[in-house]
Amino acid sequence: MTARVLIVDDIEANAHILSVIAQDQYYETLTVSSGGEALNAARGWQPDVIILDVMMPELDGYETCRRLKSDERTMHIPVVMVTALNGSAEKLRGLECGADDFLTRPIDTEAFLARIKGLVRLKQLFDQWRARHETTRTLGLAPEPLGKVDVKGTYALVVDDWDLSAASVANALAEDGIHTIRASNEEEAVAVSAGGEVDLIIVNLSMRGFEPLRLASKLRANIVSRDIPLLLIAEPDHRDLVLRGFDLGVNDWVSRPFNPSEFKVRARNQIRRKLYQDRLRSALDGALQMALIDPLTGLHNRRHFMRHLEGVLAGKQEASVALLMIDVDSFKFVNDRFGHQAGDAALRLLGERLRQEVRAIDLVARLGGEEFAAVMIGASFDEVADTAERVRAKVAAQQFNPTDEITLPLTVSIGVAIARDSDIGIDELMRSADRALYAAKAQGRNRVEVALSAEGERSRPAALDHRASLRR
Repeated sequence: MTARVLIVDDIEANAHILSVIAQDQYYETLTVSSGGEALNAARGWQPDVIILDVMMPELDGYETCRRLKSDERTMHIPVVMVTALNGSAEKLRGLECGADDFLTRPIDTEAFLARIKGLVRLKQLFDQWRARHETTRTLGLAPEPLGKVDVKGTYALVVDDWDLSAASVANALAEDGIHTIRASNEEEAVAVSAGGEVDLIIVNLSMRGFEPLRLASKLRANIVSRDIPLLLIAEPDHRDLVLRGFDLGVNDWVSRPFNPSEFKVRARNQIRRKLYQDRLRSALDGALQMALIDPLTGLHNRRHFMRHLEGVLAGKQEASVALLMIDVDSFKFVNDRFGHQAGDAALRLLGERLRQEVRAIDLVARLGGEEFAAVMIGASFDEVADTAERVRAKVAAQQFNPTDEITLPLTVSIGVAIARDSDIGIDELMRSADRALYAAKAQGRNRVEVALSAEGERSRPAALDHRASLRR
């Protein structure tokens, strides 16, 4: 895994040591000596992680971190603050400024690299989500950049078989409005996390009866829980376990006895990051929904319909594929006489009726304007004909009220084509269904015409209207 590491330190020797450690892992490094230079380098160079010294003249590390995290161009870049001060107050202050971690000198090389690797992995994951979000936002399919997230009301899973320890964690998180769920063994932890209801998982490395890191591995292997942040509670002699945990995808850790304030900040940071990722994912899902769904009727749109039909025809073997082209009769009259609001209401009504009358496995789409379509796979001729006639009859029988005083008949014409040969393409099938639809319109509307085949000019429609249904 390669990455860009920005090192900020006004003491050249310190910066050189960190640079050598990073370069030994084939990271690309850039060193600067002031907070102002760090801000400019972060915006322009876009590193994957920033190693930031606390004690610097003019703009110290705390203020530099605060500015980095308040700038949309750099707020997503992980920051690790480094200092010779070993007090909990300094560490807490750095975390509250938005730092993702806080290390003290002399630097433990293995711990330092484990932290960097974990943060780089997380940053690259977020970059993918952010890039997708930005693309969909540019296309007008996603909301504007997401605002701050609130941890109040979120849930944390506490995996701990020691009652006193679990209670101390729950009490600390409760101060921030974070609810906790307790699991005292591996089975309970896996079951709760599989529900997808938690935003943070806290694991005590001192538990007995099973290996906590094996649990971490299982959680990371499960598609439901792999993106839930993991925070370890370790004893001072658990250094090797913590380092192995980072290799497994653990996000953070605290050493017992932990400072409750520091623990809360670390937990909040992990939950906020997870909520932000959830928002990005939700925005992307919404964008995909907008790209594939007609917003007026809630049916699939033309783009999805064409891809679906093309894929079905390319992959079908023995099963027949039926295409129903459905058009609202005299729709222009509805729009011209009663306005586009009434026209929209008529289209929504038809969309809902189509959804109710076709099989669950069939695809229904609005192709545009007053034109709809349905694809039926593996249905017999009689099933297709019955479905088309049922749709026609149900629409004709349903009252449509463009105003409170007026009831207007609403009817549709339907053209049906059935492909039985595996070499029939989408264009042939659609032309055949269109010809049947035009035939239904020409013969008085409010009727169904079924093309007996989908083989170009050789197809001859068979009429199905509200008076009689012709069978083969």
